[in-house]
Amino acid sequence: MATESELAETNRIEAFSDGVFAIAITLLVLELHVPDAPEGELWHALRQEWPQFGAYLTSFVILGIMWINHHSMFRQIRRADRGVMFLNLFLLLWTALLPFPTNLFAEKLKDHTIDAHVAAAVYSTNLTLAAIAFSAIWWHVLRTHLVDHDMSRSEQRKSVLRYSVGTVIYAATIGLSFISAPLTLLIQFLLALYYGFEQLRTRSDLSAPAGSA
Repeated sequence: MATESELAETNRIEAFSDGVFAIAITLLVLELHVPDAPEGELWHALRQEWPQFGAYLTSFVILGIMWINHHSMFRQIRRADRGVMFLNLFLLLWTALLPFPTNLFAEKLKDHTIDAHVAAAVYSTNLTLAAIAFSAIWWHVLRTHLVDHDMSRSEQRKSVLRYSVGTVIYAATIGLSFISAPLTLLIQFLLALYYGFEQLRTRSDLSAPAGSA
């Protein structure tokens, strides 16, 4: 366990992470292009571009909620050691990469070939690894007592389980990718909405009297 002098403030980690999230979420929109449609056929051409819009919306929601949950997580972390820094870099690796599988997925989603399934699997793998990184950070800060509140072992296990349940579903979508690529995209979107709910025990939860709302 790191000594107090070896621990660092989390401000720089959060600022650096915010920059990566901002760049990644901006890069998503660069893959949306005006369709080359004959006069009077624009509406039809736009409908044909639904994979690009669907993949963009899903990845935008995922990145946005990842950013919110990253903020929520680091609000609980009082100090950071080298383990937190490396695990956070592992998370940012998959965050920065997401625009690529998003574009790949969108390009191949219209094709009813094996390429669409492979693209969906690549997309799902990226999100699975990001979810693993999130869970690893939370598990590490609990194990090394870097959070700003005390939790029993039972409470720690429950919080890790609650926060990590989506990881199992993300991993399952890798297999689902080879059954239905569009359904995989829908599940990813719904899973992002699940993570939109607070998954971590907050300070207000801890300070509230028993039985309060």
